[in-house]
Amino acid sequence: MTTQLYTGAEAAELATQWRRTVSATAAAVTRSAICNWVTRGHLDVAGLDEQGHPLYALAALARAEHATRSRALRLVGIGAP
Repeated sequence: MTTQLYTGAEAAELATQWRRTVSATAAAVTRSAICNWVTRGHLDVAGLDEQGHPLYALAALARAEHATRSRALRLVGIGAP
């Protein structure tokens, strides 16, 4: 079975959709945020595309978004301080 992999832009779009499911006013997840998740150890690179750009697995992306959600929502004034 092959796993669907997502580019940084696709990963950011999916994470934004998930965040906005929780709150319509949640800030968008950027490609830069995806790179930060990798740097901070929240997200592993699952492969590389033809140009050598990182690709991410859906399950890993969901775990990283969940791990960073509460802080991100607090930064935009949503949730407990």
